[in-house]
Amino acid sequence: METEAAKLIGAGLAAIGVTGAGIGVGNVWASYYNAIARNPSAKNDIGANIWIGFAVTEAIALYALIVALIVLFAF
Repeated sequence: METEAAKLIGAGLAAIGVTGAGIGVGNVWASYYNAIARNPSAKNDIGANIWIGFAVTEAIALYALIVALIVLFAF
């Protein structure tokens, strides 16, 4: 009984990382639009970097989700 509660608490705590990644993705795109608004001619130069930042931030969310699922189902 206690181990089931510990699993649920651990999975919930690990899933908090998904919230942080959502905030990070919002910051990445907000910075992109801010940069484009200031200098529209730099759109092509910034384009590759924005996708790299988005992918890395999204990977953090996937890692948090995988850890939550491992804690929930593997133990």
